Amino acid sequence: MKKVIIIDGGPRKVFNTASMLQKFAEGARSAGNGVEVKIVRLYDIAYRGCMSCMACKVKGKASNVCKYKDALTPVLEEIAQADGLVLGSPIYFGDVTGQMRTFLERLAFPWLSYNDYSMTAPKRMPVVLIETMNGTPERNNSQGYGSMEYCITAALGEPERLTAYNTYQVKNYDRYELAGFSEEAKRQWRDEHWEQDLQKAFEAGKRMAEKIG
Repeated sequence: MKKVIIIDGGPRKVFNTASMLQKFAEGARSAGNGVEVKIVRLYDIAYRGCMSCMACKVKGKASNVCKYKDALTPVLEEIAQADGLVLGSPIYFGDVTGQMRTFLERLAFPWLSYNDYSMTAPKRMPVVLIETMNGTPERNNSQGYGSMEYCITAALGEPERLTAYNTYQVKNYDRYELAGFSEEAKRQWRDEHWEQDLQKAFEAGKRMAEKIG
């Protein structure tokens, strides 16, 4: 059976990033071709970033899957055998969350050869990168997945990108010190764009499932 692994790098279980990823999963399952879809929440796993143990580079034992053992190990091993990968993260300070970044270190460092600087994953597969952010298309400081996007592209293939802009930060703005944001403007943007963003995620999931199925 073909499998899509969805990595949720956001802290909230039911807000913007989680909603986009859930819609992607629904779209993939709607294809009806038996593709298995699994969502992994990084904030539910106790793990570390790359430990620089260099175990993946030992002569005669080199591996393109991280060899450091902790709760992330089975996830990385499952991705190595998967047929599609989805990464989702809110944008904090212009970057993905710390959990997503440390996950990507563990995922990508074993791909890197220090012999010729090539990037080789266990297998190539379609990838979708999903971002949610407070910024607008015209005004944001997002670096997205940054240098890790180069690693993903080199090892897995050119990713598809989906971005949900100007997302709600909280449900009730009156409770928080958020005067720099207009809730009215946020609500108007959400009314005009949010359902479209979710639909785009649904359609992307369906496309991936149809492609690999």
